Amino acid sequence: MNDIVPVIDIAGLRSPDPTARRAVAVELGAACRGAGFFLVTGHGIPDAVTTGLFDAARALFALPDADKQALSIRRSPHNRGYVGLSEEQLDPTKPADRKEAFNVGLEMAPDHPEILAGIPFRGLNLWPEGRADLRAAILAHFDAAWALGRLLHRGFALDLGIEEDFFEARLDRPLATLRLLHYPAGSGQAAPLGAGEHTDYGCVTVLATDGVAGLQVKRRGGGWEDVPTLPGAFICNIGDCLMRWTNDVYASTPHRVRAPAAERYSAAFFLDPNPDAVVAVLPGCTGPGNPPRYTPITGAAYLRAKLDETYAHRREPG
Repeated sequence: MNDIVPVIDIAGLRSPDPTARRAVAVELGAACRGAGFFLVTGHGIPDAVTTGLFDAARALFALPDADKQALSIRRSPHNRGYVGLSEEQLDPTKPADRKEAFNVGLEMAPDHPEILAGIPFRGLNLWPEGRADLRAAILAHFDAAWALGRLLHRGFALDLGIEEDFFEARLDRPLATLRLLHYPAGSGQAAPLGAGEHTDYGCVTVLATDGVAGLQVKRRGGGWEDVPTLPGAFICNIGDCLMRWTNDVYASTPHRVRAPAAERYSAAFFLDPNPDAVVAVLPGCTGPGNPPRYTPITGAAYLRAKLDETYAHRREPG
């Protein structure tokens, strides 16, 4: 490991002993105020769930191009579906990202009241026909990462001095996205970036990787640091939404993915709040000479603004 990205055992967050929970919260708070990145162990997600996810990702991205294009994100106003190679450009000053992706949101039935009511970003996931096995494996990881994200927020709440369950009612119907990613083999730093420099939109990101290097975090003083991988651990980082909620007490750190020398798969779970959750600066994150830096905004309005910045097809007429 390096001294930029700490490793935190979060098993204590499940302890009935408040002292044990607070001890983990202190570590999480230090990481969120510092690098904005950390690795978590003791998360309780079985290896079989992660293995199943990556098996599903390899099978999905190996589908014929026509099958993948039938699931195109352009067919969904809800940020669901397939994104083709070089369709994204996270850093507008660099070439298009050398990756393909597949987005899944909260699974809901077609007759769910929020879908029928047209709630923003409430829509159906797009699944390949005849592959119920892929759907089951992907959703199993979605649910596990969602539970982990909520657990981490209990630690954040303790660190921030608010009610331990403050975030729970704001994350129980989240605008969460599980994004499967496939980076074809490149030629190291000379190749276009797998993903350009960016910060994440949501509250926290839970990233699973296949062990192939590529993710880099920007040091506060400049320059790039490789984010290490640890078998069985997840890489987590703070997103812009939680940074906004905490009035910049927590840091959303720029990061990128360099084109890997070998084929690389990863899966990023982005935990955004409920559509109607109001993201307003927490009282304990202001003080004399430090007024709120952000106006209140709903989770749906915030996500819409962020996505419109990234996806050209969302801004195209028609």
